[in-house]
Amino acid sequence: MSNPLRLGIAGLGTVGVGVVKIIRQKSKLLAERSGRKIEISAVSARSRDKDRGVNLKPYAWEDDPVVLARRDDIDVFVELMGGSDGPAKAATEAAIAAGKDVVTANKAMLALHGQQLADAAEKAGHIIRFEAAVAGGIPVVKTLTEGLAGNEITRVMGVMNGTCNFILTRMQDAGLSYAEVFEEARALGYLEADPTLDVGGIDAGHKLALLAAIAFGTRVDFAGMELEGIERITIEDIHQAADMGYRVKLLGVAQMSGRGLEQRMSPVLVPASSPLGQLENAMNMVVLEGDNVGQIVLRGAGAGQGPTASAVLSDIIDIARGIRVPTFGQPAHTLSRSSPARTATPAPYYLRMELQDKPGALARIAAVLGESGISINRMRQYGHDDTTAPVLIVTHKTTRDALDVAIAGFAATGVLAADPVALRIESV
Repeated sequence: MSNPLRLGIAGLGTVGVGVVKIIRQKSKLLAERSGRKIEISAVSARSRDKDRGVNLKPYAWEDDPVVLARRDDIDVFVELMGGSDGPAKAATEAAIAAGKDVVTANKAMLALHGQQLADAAEKAGHIIRFEAAVAGGIPVVKTLTEGLAGNEITRVMGVMNGTCNFILTRMQDAGLSYAEVFEEARALGYLEADPTLDVGGIDAGHKLALLAAIAFGTRVDFAGMELEGIERITIEDIHQAADMGYRVKLLGVAQMSGRGLEQRMSPVLVPASSPLGQLENAMNMVVLEGDNVGQIVLRGAGAGQGPTASAVLSDIIDIARGIRVPTFGQPAHTLSRSSPARTATPAPYYLRMELQDKPGALARIAAVLGESGISINRMRQYGHDDTTAPVLIVTHKTTRDALDVAIAGFAATGVLAADPVALRIESV
């Protein structure tokens, strides 16, 4: 058997401890599957004294992850600290400069600095692996870079944030408001320290940007993504969608068109009978479409100690086996610069708005839609009171550009009591 593969693990939170546990408990299995022993040489975290429920005494300790990354007795630097910049980025750069391969679960760092880091690693003859950064335990990065390498990918879409999916399905199942379920999610520990990363769609957007780079051979372009979170979704939206046979999901979609790379992460309506519509609680699902394979659906746990540590180990085992795939599936210097493009594919839209209770208000809204070339499929008023009249409209197929013209026109009518909510009805 070859020399051991020696790891330096930076970050001993939930995932880092999970990786240590698997290596300690499954040492023989990992060696049999990879052809060499996998061992931990040193670790680093913010606190030495914290009880993490696992014995760390056999490993050297470094207070500074950059020092850990440069140690001569590690072959692979495992970055599990998180954060787009700061210690995570500095230590990853140090590891590459010191001749190490890198395994990371850090979606934010790669979404913002992935091209720079991949260029540096590949010029030095090393690799960065990040299966755990996207959809937890679902092997979607490996599926794209290896299993579907013979396909031209036509579309990537998915539910990639378990917290948002938990909130939306809990609202549906329990009939609770967004605010009530948000607090439940906080109490359960589902939310990031900055909840906007979850409910604002940023976390899921980072993941989609990484998958789009692999799928379409482009440089990661998180800045070119259209982002909208779930903060404005109400229980009325959930109920009305259900009445029409739909579920509300925070859905990411990426595809290449003649106009450029389309990337959007936003709440949409999907058919309740579809695999995405049936996805419950904190689970993730990624749908990949290729010209030869057709549609592939991957479903599983998108977070948690076991699933995410499993993904980290899959990358480590590949390195132990000698499998060396470029960071984004092809050499970093060959990735093209994409032009951000808004989708021009028409779709129906669900509109919810609060109108002032005055004569002709609804007629003015309908007139603006007509002037924008948008026809109405169905319309209803509900919950009317003395000051406002809530209105729901489902349009026939239209483009988002045309809808935005109409929404701007709504504001000019003087009858809106609040900004409208517009949700695309997605064909999946």
